[in-house]
Amino acid sequence: MTNVPTPLIELRDVSKRFGSHTAIDHLSMEVREGETVALLGQTGAGKSTVMSLLMGTSSADDGTVRVAGADPARDFVALRGKLAVSFQTDRLLPWRTAQENVELGLLLLNRPRAEARERAAQWLQRVKLGDAGHKYPAELSGGMRQRVSLARALAVDPALVLLDESFSQLDHVTSQTLRRDFAEIVREQRKTCVFVTHRIEDALEIADRILVLAAPARVCLELSVSAAQRQDAACMARMHQQIERAIGGDTDDPAEADPSSFTTTEH
Repeated sequence: MTNVPTPLIELRDVSKRFGSHTAIDHLSMEVREGETVALLGQTGAGKSTVMSLLMGTSSADDGTVRVAGADPARDFVALRGKLAVSFQTDRLLPWRTAQENVELGLLLLNRPRAEARERAAQWLQRVKLGDAGHKYPAELSGGMRQRVSLARALAVDPALVLLDESFSQLDHVTSQTLRRDFAEIVREQRKTCVFVTHRIEDALEIADRILVLAAPARVCLELSVSAAQRQDAACMARMHQQIERAIGGDTDDPAEADPSSFTTTEH
């Protein structure tokens, strides 16, 4: 009998309205332990609303939302330390060094200061910023600040990592390098990850499974992406085109205008 990983996230028949606007319409989805899932779609497809439900900053009008067995909107305390988020902007505290920013989540969880210092240094090393711990955010590039943000999220050893357009503010080359490094870390650590993006390339590079959302948020296409497929440029180009058609042909990213230019990397 096949051992199927337990769903860490479950949305069942979820709807969310803002006044007369329906952002999510009877959406059902799940994310299994150790899986990386991309939520992809145009602006207004409900991606960020789904993320708000998972973070517990918003509650569903209908249906059920479960993250690690808890309703994040009603029982956020149960998820303390189990869930970490990295946003579109790095949200670093400007008066704290990179090292101190990474330590912060651990200290808020009442970890001993010595442990927080050691783990922060380890994670800065893992995101290739081992020599930048003493620097303040103003002294770091955008890509470096985003690496600090990711180190801060991962340092608390969360069961679930949520990324909300974490690579979209970066230039194409920096974004490509960072997402490649992040995908390697997540797979190495066997983390469960959900990330929102409007870039098809981000989704194909990182995700085990891609959910394309159409407004109001409903799954109009679901694709699984294997390591073997990532090595096949023609396969990636076909999947890129399939996703592009489902979205509507507008990726908002000039770097993705030609899917035949998609280059694969070894994982």
